[in-house]
Amino acid sequence: MAVIVSELDEARTLLREAVDQANKIVAFTGAGISTECGVPDFRSKNSPWLRYKPIEFDLFMSDVLMREEAWRRKFALDDIYGKAQPGRGHYALANLVESGKMTAILTQNIDNLQQMAGVADDRLIELHGNGSYATCVKCGLRYELYDIRKNFDATGAAPDCTACGAPVKAATISFGQPMPEKAMQRAFAVTADCDLFLAIGSSLIVYPAASFPSLARQHGARLVILNGEPTPLDHLADLVLRGDIGDILQPLAS
Repeated sequence: MAVIVSELDEARTLLREAVDQANKIVAFTGAGISTECGVPDFRSKNSPWLRYKPIEFDLFMSDVLMREEAWRRKFALDDIYGKAQPGRGHYALANLVESGKMTAILTQNIDNLQQMAGVADDRLIELHGNGSYATCVKCGLRYELYDIRKNFDATGAAPDCTACGAPVKAATISFGQPMPEKAMQRAFAVTADCDLFLAIGSSLIVYPAASFPSLARQHGARLVILNGEPTPLDHLADLVLRGDIGDILQPLAS
């Protein structure tokens, strides 16, 4: 049965002990690690994501009007959180990576904040892509959002690839779009090899991403869940730390 801790000092102490005892730590992050940075989560009341719902992949691909609407919603959300900076949780994980204790960070987030905190691409596995740039859906050519927005604001037209003519899309995984195969393979490998798995700020209800805590537990890793609210996987954890994510992780950020 999981030990559930909500008192801040005790949570910090137990987390530090778990980190000190581990050699191969993997973190799994969700929206909760970024909310203190001004990035909205997906399910809170009045969340901007409810007003600017992502367009499903099939609609994006089949209808140019839907592509235009997708870009309108994308830029509306960028106006809300596009200038966000990393928070205490991002810097805490970056420090653990730099120390050599943390082998990888798996993230459901698309906000690019973990990279901004200093984590190299080879230690970060983005399960849902990245919203800070765009790519061609066919050839993968990268496009910068500044250039796309300049043209979009002027014409209202959704961008097409200059190399192959296919639609250009924010480099995120949309509903109905296949999960990135290489990223998923890497994520399964590092999860199976870790001795401590930290699930941080995730509701743990979106699959297949939310299957990783269970996989880590099955392979013998210690499972610690850090979240502001209960999750469906709390019963599998060795330790549940319930409270403000930034507050609990802050000692690891310095």
